[in-house]
Parts: sequence; structure tokens; C-alpha cells
Amino acid sequence: MTMSENQRNLEAGLLLNKNRNDINECRITAVVIFSTFVSVCGSFCFGCAAGYSSVSQTGITTDLGLSVAQYSMFGSLMTFGAMFGAIFSGKVSDLIGRKGTMWFAQVFCIAGWLAIAFAPDTVWLDAGRFSTGFAVGLFSYVIPVYIAEITPKHVRGAFVFSNQLMQSCGLSLYYVIGNFVHWRNLALIGLIPCVLQVVTLFFIPESPRLLGKWGREKECKASLQLLRGDEADVSEEANAIKETMVLFDQGPKSKIMDLFQRRYAPSLVIGVGLMLLQQLSGSSGVMFYVGSVFNKGGFPSDIGSMILAAIMIPKALLGLILVEKMGRRPLLLASTSGMCLCSLLLAFSFSFRSYGMLDELTPIFTCIGVVGFISAFAVGMGGLPWIIMSEIFPMNVKVSAGTLVTLANWSFSWIIAFAFNFMIEWNASGTFLIFFSVCAAGMVFIYAMVPETKGRTLEDIQASLTDFLQ
Repeated sequence: MTMSENQRNLEAGLLLNKNRNDINECRITAVVIFSTFVSVCGSFCFGCAAGYSSVSQTGITTDLGLSVAQYSMFGSLMTFGAMFGAIFSGKVSDLIGRKGTMWFAQVFCIAGWLAIAFAPDTVWLDAGRFSTGFAVGLFSYVIPVYIAEITPKHVRGAFVFSNQLMQSCGLSLYYVIGNFVHWRNLALIGLIPCVLQVVTLFFIPESPRLLGKWGREKECKASLQLLRGDEADVSEEANAIKETMVLFDQGPKSKIMDLFQRRYAPSLVIGVGLMLLQQLSGSSGVMFYVGSVFNKGGFPSDIGSMILAAIMIPKALLGLILVEKMGRRPLLLASTSGMCLCSLLLAFSFSFRSYGMLDELTPIFTCIGVVGFISAFAVGMGGLPWIIMSEIFPMNVKVSAGTLVTLANWSFSWIIAFAFNFMIEWNASGTFLIFFSVCAAGMVFIYAMVPETKGRTLEDIQASLTDFLQ
């Protein structure tokens, strides 16, 4: 009888501990929300920089006398700078921390906006754009990684997707105010979120996983306690981080060439493939020069920008909600399908316009196509490749993999951003037929290769990718 009571008491105690741990995992504290907000201020800076080249094109080319080629170089230098930022992003974030990397990035972002605002010629203009791009390259890696390391598992996807939401907010803001504000003042406005992040970074904790990797166990536990709440028992989570880091330290140090081993092939193909799809679909070109696309289709660019600004944030919010409800894979397929259809609509619209057919309808088709394309991108393809990248690579190659995948993204983004204006002048209809073909091929790639990662552990994902080879 006594043994039976002891057994029941033991089982009850274990169940109580399990329930307490489950509650701790599901807890979303004000510190987690605030820390996420502070980090995505960098994403807002990214959105402002991306939208700037679209709304300032007329003003800059008029005031400084830039040709199409010179302005295309200016617009694409952000992505060229991001390539270099991406190369150093993984190592820098491990060396000086996630917070330190965001501070470091803001030095370049602030310097870039100031150089653009007071640029007397194209040299200063291009230097400022490159500096801002370098910061964006650092942000694109460190922000999703930091958010993923501080948030509870059940909301990780939604919180990381807030990165895309804030990019959309930055784009929308500049699409609106860019119609009324001079391009130099617009650059100065870009300093506001930069300064906000620099100040508020003092009030958020460093990533507990990174502190554990550095061997600073007390600080790791203190960071976890702050993130999970004073009443939460973080000992189990702290021990799990410690054990993971011990295994990581005992294993061989990863090098970039280790990624090309056969066991990492599926993860590498999926990670790089999604980034190439994101850029070769034409997203960077459309967002950077959306005013040119509207004008080419006969639709007023200022009205088109206002419509985009009104729609982008609700669409990004929809993606944030759906990412944990629908899952990554269905949302990716839906997003790519929408981009595919809108690219085809734009191709037909520009084709009709070139032959003088349906002149009254082609501006409307252009507006629907552009708004639909960017909205479909914001719902899924804009943020999901970054979420999946953080989930499919194991810890021992995550830094090298993140650097390579981010570099691939920005390299092709630079190519598209530089070539887009020339392609539109060459053949607008043919340009969007190319983007349609890429999106169609991307749907096949996602269906055949990309696994569903929602609600699964890293071990489950890795096992499925290994089985794929067999």
C-alpha cells in the first residue's frame, strides 16, 4: 500500500514537472516581445533601404543628372554591399555576439544614410548605398538567428516571420512618404529606426544559446530567466543548451567545404535553391524599381505606391498568422503560385500595350499584377526561406551554411537589381515571362524537395533529409 502510494506520488511529481516545463515553453513574456521588436528595427531599416531606390529615382536622376545605367548601379549597390556583409555575418555574430553585430551593422547603416543625404555627386551616393547594403547583409543573417534563439518553440516561426513584416512596414512607409518628401530628407528619415535600435539594444539580453556556446553558464541562465519570466524553471532548458554546446565542442570544427559532404546535400540544395528562387523570381527588381514598372504599364506610380503601402502590411500580417497554422510548405506553394500568375498577367499586359491593344485596360492589369506579385511575395516567399534555412542545417555547420546561403541570396539579388532596368527597357513582356518560368519551376522544386518543418524537431527534419538520399 505504501509503495503504491509512493509510486503514485512519484508519477504525480513527474507529471507536475512535465506540465511546468510545458508551461515554461509556451510562455511568451514581455521581454521576448520587446527583444524581438528591438531586433526587427534592423529589418525596418532594410525595408526603408529597399523602398528608397524606387521612390527617389526621379529626384536623384534630375538633381544629379544620372543616366539609367548610373541609377541602376546605385540601386543595385545595396545588394552588392549585402553580399560582403553576408560573407562576414556568421563569423562576426559568433565573435562579438548577436547584439554586438546589430550595433556594428548600424554603424554602416547610419554612415550610409548620411552619405546619401549629403552626397554632392555619384561617388558619395554610391558609397552610401554600398555602406547601407553592408549593414543589410549583416542584418539578414543575425536578426532571424537571434529571434529563433530567444523565442519559445511553438511561436518561433511566427516571431521569425516578424522580420518580413517589419521589412514590409519599412517599404510601405517609404512608398507613401517618398511621393511627398525630397530624396535627401528621405535619407535623413532613414536614420530614425537606426538610432532607435542603437539605444534600445542596451535593454535586451544576449542570446542564451550564444552565451552557452561561449561557456558563460551563469549569464546563459540569467538570460533565459529574463526571457522566460522570474517564476519559470529554466534549469532544464539551460542544461539542454549546455549539453548541446558540449557535443558541439567535442565535434570537429566546421569549415565551408564540410557543407559539400553527401549528408548535407539535401539541406544545401533546399537552402540555396529557395534563396535563388526568391531572387530569380524578380522580387528585388520589382520592389527596388516598382515606380518604373507602373510607369511602363501606364499606371501612375504615385497612386500605385500608395496602393502597395496600404496592402503590404496586412499581407505580411496574414503570412505571420498562417506560417504556424498552414505550415511552411503549403504557404510557400501558395505564395509562389500567386507570384507565377501575377508575372504572367504582367507579361500579357505589357505585350498588349506594345501592340496598342486594350489601352484602357492594360494600366489596370499592370496595377493588379504588381500589387498581386508583391503581396504574394510578402505572404510567404519573402520570409519563409530564411525560416527554413534556420531549421534545416544542424548546429555544427549552421554558421558556414548560413553564410553561404545568405551570400547566394544577395549575389543573385545584386544581379537582378542591376539588370532589371535594362531588361524592362529591352522587353518588359519578355522579362516577366522569364520570371513566370522561374516561379513555375520553383513550384515544382518546392513540391519535390522542400519538407514540412512546422512543429518538428531538428532531429526529425535531419532524419527525413537523410532518408531522402536513401
